[in-house]
Amino acid sequence: MADPLTMFIVIRKDLIKVLGWSTGSVISQACHASTAVLHKTQDMKDTREYLADLNNMHKVVLEIKNLPQLEALSEKLTQLDVPHVTWREQPEDILTCISTSPIRRSAEVKEAFKKCSLFRS
Repeated sequence: MADPLTMFIVIRKDLIKVLGWSTGSVISQACHASTAVLHKTQDMKDTREYLADLNNMHKVVLEIKNLPQLEALSEKLTQLDVPHVTWREQPEDILTCISTSPIRRSAEVKEAFKKCSLFRS
């Protein structure tokens, strides 16, 4: 498939580098966000299609520098009508990551993620 449905998961890199979170803790945040967005969008056609072929799911895990950049990304995704979840770790109420619902990679989507790079621990 040339343009598969893909979930984009974006994690704040400063959680590890500045705040000292373990890689495992950050990965769990990504898991929470991706599960939440699938639950919230379970009735959408693209989500149903994505879940119908579990062996061929596509995810891209990205990192972004800090909280202001993550908040700006969420705002941009909202402007583009891209369904997504911003995950907050509780009870601290710390915004940790974003996960989109399964989407296709349009030029606008690629532009929204321009400040992101592939996640590296």
